[in-house]
Amino acid sequence: MLVAPSILSANFGCLDLEVKAICEAGCDLVHVDVMDGHFVPNLTIGPVVVKSVKKASTKPLDIHLMVENNPFFVDLFASIKPKYISFHIEEEKHPHRLIQKIKSYDINAAIVLNPHTPPESIEYLLNDLDMVLLMSVNPGFGGQKFIPSVIEKSKRLKEMILKNNSKCLIEVDGGVNDKNIHLLKDAGVDIVVAGSYIYKSSDYKKAIDSLKV
Repeated sequence: MLVAPSILSANFGCLDLEVKAICEAGCDLVHVDVMDGHFVPNLTIGPVVVKSVKKASTKPLDIHLMVENNPFFVDLFASIKPKYISFHIEEEKHPHRLIQKIKSYDINAAIVLNPHTPPESIEYLLNDLDMVLLMSVNPGFGGQKFIPSVIEKSKRLKEMILKNNSKCLIEVDGGVNDKNIHLLKDAGVDIVVAGSYIYKSSDYKKAIDSLKV
């Protein structure tokens, strides 16, 4: 299991130190939540801050867009060269076009599904995607309770990926901890995003290691 700590739960007063700490603790990716206050009722960070995160990080960035006007934000963050840029299918009218735009920047493209969105809605895109991010909470805020139905949803998605001979990875974000990590692993999940579970821990390495099942 790959682990991508979400800096949404970090101490922004010393963000560079928080990013360095999770990298030294053995994370695989650094998850960056970009919220515009429109698609979700919260506002987070823009490219100036994310550029500083990139400088502090020794691991690739995983940028999760929770925004309206996805193409604008893809262009805004592309120069930072994250490993992944993910966008919500619920907000995008032309997902295939946006996938190609992301890939044109030599960045891996991912689609995000809210808890109520069925995986069948993106089956036709699986061979174009590098990753699907399943939300196991409603997006917008950290520290929420895990929605168990994502387990069955992940299993269905994994079956579709295998059926379509896709190399697409599955990522899950929201309420991930050592209590549900084995269920996620058994459901075919490849990457987990964890924010408060890691950043509220007194030992980042121990928390990250507990998710590497």
